[in-house]
Amino acid sequence: MTAPLKIDHLGIAVDSIERTLPLYEGPIGLRIVHEEIIEDQKVRAVFLQVGESTVELLEPTAPDSPIAVFLQKKGLGIHHVAYAVDDIEAKLAEAKAAGIRLIDEKPRPGGHGKLIAFLHPKDTFGVLTEYCQRIE
Repeated sequence: MTAPLKIDHLGIAVDSIERTLPLYEGPIGLRIVHEEIIEDQKVRAVFLQVGESTVELLEPTAPDSPIAVFLQKKGLGIHHVAYAVDDIEAKLAEAKAAGIRLIDEKPRPGGHGKLIAFLHPKDTFGVLTEYCQRIE
């Protein structure tokens, strides 16, 4: 088994990026490094730099988006932990071989120029876990 390279980012579900940014840019002191709308996930994502990692603020762009559903069920807060990996397909195969259910059987395009795939939180002690690999 190969270890992840680092924590790539923490995904935080928010109901309003405009309302949330003053905290992260002000007292916390982070700066925006990337922003985009991810159409297929129906989400607006803003990435803020913190050391080698980022905080990803996730705001739903539609009432049926996964983030909107998360907000309705669990409220504001940490949505997922993402680990940077060299070979996302190999990491998915390792997880599956270990008996972990995969939300994504194959990697898919994600935000900030990465391939992403999620592991089911019921098999990761309640933490939605994402693997991500930068697309060069």
